[in-house]
Amino acid sequence: MDVVLVPGANHGGWWYQPVVEQLEASGHRAVAVTLDGLDPQDPEPDRPITLDTHVAELVALVQGLPGPVVAVGHSYAGSVLSGAADAVPELFAGLVYVDAFVPEDGDSTWSMVPDWEREWFVDGSGRTGRHVDPLPFFDERAVAHPIATFLQRSRLTGAWRRVADKHYVAAMDPEWLPQSPFVATAEKLRTAPDWTVHDLDETHNVLLNGADALVGVLLEVLDPAVSAGGGCRTDPG
Repeated sequence: MDVVLVPGANHGGWWYQPVVEQLEASGHRAVAVTLDGLDPQDPEPDRPITLDTHVAELVALVQGLPGPVVAVGHSYAGSVLSGAADAVPELFAGLVYVDAFVPEDGDSTWSMVPDWEREWFVDGSGRTGRHVDPLPFFDERAVAHPIATFLQRSRLTGAWRRVADKHYVAAMDPEWLPQSPFVATAEKLRTAPDWTVHDLDETHNVLLNGADALVGVLLEVLDPAVSAGGGCRTDPG
């Protein structure tokens, strides 16, 4: 089974390297994505980069892979997953949102975050007006993130909901919960019949200390996906 791993804001595919190594050791092919504008070798490119840019990039990637994939997205990347799966739901066997946004049509990252994060977007973009600088405690490899991706609204028809296997991985470290914008999403999805919620005793930066725990969840997800062969769910009505 191919697994496509999409990092959150300011991060590149390198963020998932511990996960890639363990998944490949378990017999899966893992592809960690560095989205446009987030390559340390091409910092702050002088071209417009929006949420649509990142969605199209993920669509093109999965179209080039054999068979349906399981896509994993952290934080901001939840909007990228939903957008790509909405465009080509038949190419996704599963979606795994790791402490991530699960947008409705018309939502933007800006509209879904609390005030303290909006302040970061504004202050962090003051240097260039186009890119949001990483927060001081981010990984040293983190780069400035294109601000337009945070501002553009998701455009969703709802087709992404037909992806058969949907999972939410909630970071439940007590120190993180009071400031987390994702708690309400996790609680809402616990009662949704077509979702499975997994709790990890980690902060939002799950890969900092929780790579092994995340891999454990992903291996649980992948085994049923392999057995089922992927595809889409047809929602009643």
